[in-house]
Amino acid sequence: MQRDGNQKELKLSGSDITKDRHNRVLKDKEEIVPSVEKEASSRKLKMETQNLNFYYGTAQALKNVNLPIRENHITALIGPSGCGKSTFIRTLNRMNDIIPGIRIEGKVLLDGIDIYREDIDLSALRRKVGMVFQKSNPFPKSIFENVAYGLRIGGVKNKNILEEVVEKALKDAALWEEVKDKLHTSSLDISGGQQQRVCIARALAIEPEVILMDEPASALDPISTGKIEELILDLKRDYTIVIVTHNMQQSARISDYTGFFLLGELVEFDQTSKIFTNPKDRRTEDYVTGRFG
Repeated sequence: MQRDGNQKELKLSGSDITKDRHNRVLKDKEEIVPSVEKEASSRKLKMETQNLNFYYGTAQALKNVNLPIRENHITALIGPSGCGKSTFIRTLNRMNDIIPGIRIEGKVLLDGIDIYREDIDLSALRRKVGMVFQKSNPFPKSIFENVAYGLRIGGVKNKNILEEVVEKALKDAALWEEVKDKLHTSSLDISGGQQQRVCIARALAIEPEVILMDEPASALDPISTGKIEELILDLKRDYTIVIVTHNMQQSARISDYTGFFLLGELVEFDQTSKIFTNPKDRRTEDYVTGRFG
């Protein structure tokens, strides 16, 4: 698809998978207790969609979506089934490209660069923008090999490097203490909640900058869901996170920003506290108060 535009070079080479860690230094008392608005405005946009329209054949699934995704924040997408939120999240790393007959208009920007440009390396893009799916999908391999999979595909063969990265990824996924003595056990022999954290560790091992999560806790029990939510809150220190959820309480608990989708339209986007306590659109209010959906 022909794209106009931005001539900045996109540095998405295969070796460019190291994440810049966000270290925010507070220098005076005013910065220690900033207002929500001041802090939000100080964060740069990691991703952004501009006038995004998406079609499955002739059926339009997304309608002129303009949505900012701020760095090191959690952005939640809510709305009833079939509203377009899963389609939207998959546009952020071009997972929809594998579907025949799709068409996209508008732009999806990563660090200011349109990821739908024809010269984009999709493998490198997906290393920068990782994905965790609704149903845990570990490979029928050991825990270790699941987490190391992306590294091996990328050509990493050094045993010491693999062991170091796998351990770090499992620690970041809050799973190391639970599985460190059974790394060579099949990932299919652990609990559902642990399997989902293995999948998160697998995504973290290749050091993405953005993590997309499509209802990552929907199939889990309350205890496992709580662990996933704690993990997501911890991960936002180093990653930008976008999560699709049907659980409005979950969105209220963990997200900084929330977007409400309805019939392919982004009805409202704002700080999560405002979406749930003082929405601007009546449709948003009706949804978050349970009048429909």
